Amino acid sequence: MSERDDEEEVLDIEAENDETPFVEFDISVSPSDPTLELLASQVTRGDLIIPFYQRLFVWKIEQASKLIESFLMGLPVPQVFLYVNDEGQLEVIDGQQRIKSVTYFFEGYFGEADSHGRRQVFKLKGLSERSEYNDKTFAELSPRDQRKLKNSTLRAINIKQLKPSSRNDSVFHIFERLNTGGTQLKPQEIRNAVYRGRIVEELRSLGTNPGWLKALGITRPDKNQKDLELVLRLFALFQVWENYEKPMLRYLNHQMDANRGFTSDRAAEFKRRFPRAVNVVNDAIDRPFRPRGAMNSAVLEAVMVILLENPQITAAELKERYPTLLANRRFNDTTRGSTTDTGVLRNRLEIARAILANAEG
Repeated sequence: MSERDDEEEVLDIEAENDETPFVEFDISVSPSDPTLELLASQVTRGDLIIPFYQRLFVWKIEQASKLIESFLMGLPVPQVFLYVNDEGQLEVIDGQQRIKSVTYFFEGYFGEADSHGRRQVFKLKGLSERSEYNDKTFAELSPRDQRKLKNSTLRAINIKQLKPSSRNDSVFHIFERLNTGGTQLKPQEIRNAVYRGRIVEELRSLGTNPGWLKALGITRPDKNQKDLELVLRLFALFQVWENYEKPMLRYLNHQMDANRGFTSDRAAEFKRRFPRAVNVVNDAIDRPFRPRGAMNSAVLEAVMVILLENPQITAAELKERYPTLLANRRFNDTTRGSTTDTGVLRNRLEIARAILANAEG
């Protein structure tokens, strides 16, 4: 069990039927064969970035050692996929374990420093007892083997989006389809990598609000970051839900891309109102947003967005009106099946606004 497994839970949430977005892009795909020395130096300079900072380096030293031995023996190694972003940097889509293993070996230390600033010396381990490379660091290899390793090449497939230039979400779908890590990345994890910016840390900050975790029924962050995706969903709809167009996955991608800096007046207002809305929910409802046992994203979205947009609603008023909302047949119909359909979502929020904000229905 990893350190992150000890710190995270899995959110029990009803499945939603979201339309799969049709993807059509004009991209260029070109192979290259950079040397390992070049790849390591690009990582050091920041020209080649590993965007999965939310995931730990998961390979054991024995796995990394066998990779290094493969290069020294001239054996084939699977190719890596790199995305050329707007800044001309190369983002690793698939291959971070291989690239970081090589970088670590050249540095002489395996993995990152621990809490005391100490790093493990990278001696090749787990190889055949007869292997001449066993228990050797890079510095202990012969000059010939050092040159061989530095000059070894790793086939890279470089991908760049050409059109549409106004949308940079092809990389999201490329990450989704090509990443072959041991644990399949979830949509919000991919967004955090693709749409890097202040918004990532702002979502994390809001997502660790104790009241928010209480409302979700968890004590620690969700291991698949569904809790953060829900915060993004609330922000993406806050004050602009009349403009929502399905599918939800694409809508959230565009909203996160457009708000990377999280500096708009809407972002500031959302950040200010979010804690209060969460407190109102917890003061008014026991185990909220669970009309049928598991948490329902559509109910959460409807209640939270209306509270965020109408901060005058008190806990007492929500406690009185919430049962009326759940008992409303038309509202109930919008919380099942195709909950992210454009008309269904807008209708759901209109009903919630009428009942929660105006005490109608």
